[in-house]
Amino acid sequence: MMPRNVLTFLILLYTTKRSIRQVKRDDNIRHSLHLERITSVGPRPTGSPENEILTVNFLLEQIEHIKADSASGPNSVTVDVQRPTGSFSIDFLGGFTSYYDRVSNIAVRLEPKAGAQHLMLANCHFDSVANSPGASDDAVSCAVMLEVLHSLANLSTPLRHGVVFLFNGAEENVLQASHGFITQHPWAKQVRAFINLEAAGVGGKEVVFQTGPENPWLVQAYVHAAKHPFASVVGQEVFQSGVIPSDTDFRIYRDFGNIPGIDLAFIENGFLYHTKYDTSDRILTDSIQRAGDNILAVLKHLVMSEELADSSEYRHGNMVFFDLLGMVVVAYPARVGTIINYMTAMATFLYLFKKCSHPSNVGNWLVTLLTVLIIALVGLFLADLVCLVVLLQGVRRLELGELYFDVSLLLWCGALVYLTANDLCSAYVPMLMVAFPLTTKLLLVREFKLRGASVKYSVLYQLGLALPYVHFMFLIWVVFEIFTPILGRSGTEIPPDVVLATLVTLATLFLSSFFLHFIYLARSTKWLLAGLGTVFTVFLVLVLCGMFFPYTADPSGPRPKRVFLQHTTRTFHGLDGQVKSRDSGLWINSFDYTGMQHITPIIPEINDTIRTSCQEDRPFCGYPWFLPVKFLVKKNWYLPAPEVFPRSPIEFQVLSKEQTKWGTVKITFEVKGPSHMSLYLRPHQGASLSSWSFGDGVPQYHLAGEYFIFYSHGLDAPAWNFWFEIQDPSGPEGIISVAISSHYFFGEDQRTVQLEDMLKRFPKWAFPSSWVSTYHMYRY
Repeated sequence: MMPRNVLTFLILLYTTKRSIRQVKRDDNIRHSLHLERITSVGPRPTGSPENEILTVNFLLEQIEHIKADSASGPNSVTVDVQRPTGSFSIDFLGGFTSYYDRVSNIAVRLEPKAGAQHLMLANCHFDSVANSPGASDDAVSCAVMLEVLHSLANLSTPLRHGVVFLFNGAEENVLQASHGFITQHPWAKQVRAFINLEAAGVGGKEVVFQTGPENPWLVQAYVHAAKHPFASVVGQEVFQSGVIPSDTDFRIYRDFGNIPGIDLAFIENGFLYHTKYDTSDRILTDSIQRAGDNILAVLKHLVMSEELADSSEYRHGNMVFFDLLGMVVVAYPARVGTIINYMTAMATFLYLFKKCSHPSNVGNWLVTLLTVLIIALVGLFLADLVCLVVLLQGVRRLELGELYFDVSLLLWCGALVYLTANDLCSAYVPMLMVAFPLTTKLLLVREFKLRGASVKYSVLYQLGLALPYVHFMFLIWVVFEIFTPILGRSGTEIPPDVVLATLVTLATLFLSSFFLHFIYLARSTKWLLAGLGTVFTVFLVLVLCGMFFPYTADPSGPRPKRVFLQHTTRTFHGLDGQVKSRDSGLWINSFDYTGMQHITPIIPEINDTIRTSCQEDRPFCGYPWFLPVKFLVKKNWYLPAPEVFPRSPIEFQVLSKEQTKWGTVKITFEVKGPSHMSLYLRPHQGASLSSWSFGDGVPQYHLAGEYFIFYSHGLDAPAWNFWFEIQDPSGPEGIISVAISSHYFFGEDQRTVQLEDMLKRFPKWAFPSSWVSTYHMYRY
């Protein structure tokens, strides 16, 4: 019979576990309800009633419930709705300037009732791009933040520091609302660090892909507190290199707030990112719960930490960090990593020096080095011919296998030294790919000499390489998970097949480097190479025959083709202010390399006869670019269509034009229009902008040699007034061309009959995002 106290303990343990499961189940339900409520209103572009009224009201309602529930606790909740106006320049997409007016921020301050001097910041955004419900980007993060706020507000103990939960309503407008908070809100001065929640895919695990700058204590906090860690310094260095054409609020807090932070994002299934398929039902409850567990644990750790009070004391230094299959995160200071890397490189060079120092080995060693390089450039077949030459010279097969291993080790060691010398934390990858093979080889040298490439040797060798290879394969999976969808929305100038083929080739070479010598340890290389050649030939034939169509509308895993359609009317004015020409049409942009080649057979009117060309004398080629991406999207089509008549047409006028005492011409404008407009400035030859009313007053030059100003506003915004000064060359064609485009992303003005008819003709596997726009150009 079981003792009574033991039975009581087991009953209590069972009850506790059951209670925890019930709490998690309740949290999951609330997460899902929040997400469904936010996305139920549809797309939420900045300025729309769905974003500025419906979503804001819902969030405020939920926050008030949390505030009421926690009123008797030791912590207080303060809510502030901010409507900032501001301007800044950003080095993104070639460089441009952003202006925002009365966009929405909901800031919630949670702190002990005695107050707090130091604050953490947690950031999400509830706006979405036009034509997408934005469940993953970024409604789910706001749903998670509501639950994290609820959990922290209901703690029975007071927090050590405070935390601001920022629900921002203008991130998709190129990071405007976060800029409004960090540069204008009174609470911003007390923020010491931040966590930003983002998405580059739909669901899955959320990965830490940026930290810092410096401030290694933030990485250590994540490593210590996160319940389900998923982090990589490789992702951080790839993202910050600019290879990925995207950015997050992390940049704003880092550059304009000068505060460190952690950037997390969902990355899986990026094919659905910014499309109609980004719906709440595609985000698994486990993904939401996992994100909530991590954010709650990390935030709770940070607001209770000593480091937040004086983060400057712990600021210097970077961290090497990576997770092992999402189970545990390895993290250590970069300076320690440098020591480990150089010690590994030194040990490798000593090993190789000893191997090649014998006079009889030098020639064979150099020939094998040449062979491995040929493998990297040409392929296995030519390399095999070189190896046959070596074999004919008397090199035994076992010696050739040894030489292949040594040269692979040398190449990896070269990568290790190069990355370390350039202060890249990603050098830990070649360090693992050197340290483990070298150690394994040294431990098995006796076994190899006694029995050669026996089964026992092969098994032990592969076990020794298991950890770095499993981790490296995981990194490769992450790279393809991120880059494959991105290449479907990177414009018409980047051939994705070439990029992916290069990545596949590199991945194959890297993975095969320490196993390639097994080919020449085998009894016969002929059949092995013949098998590899057959596989290559079969797949080459399948690809050339078009067996792998890139798009699908399969509901279980759609991969849509992205197309932008604007029904636009363009009006061009001369120096005298009179209309010189006007036309209207459907302006079509393909956002991948294939252009319209798969669409033309279905919609014959969209063909090369209506391809547009850039009219260099007109700002941004004379077309209504929403963002300055014309250098990425050079294949465009313009199908004639009737004129558009928005119910809220743009009003553009010059308020004044005057000569300044310092020899410039100052022109002041006033604009009234929809929530989204783009302003383009093209100084004529010899003229140059000297100052303007945007940002810090210094004109931000775009790489195309023009100036791009992105504008958006929330509700009840006044007219947009701005000015610029330009050096006057007194040319006969004027001094500057000014153009402005209006974009109607919501409401009655978003659609026309012609646009709707065209949308119906697109295949199901395409995602045409559409709206109405206008383009007006003036010369002064």
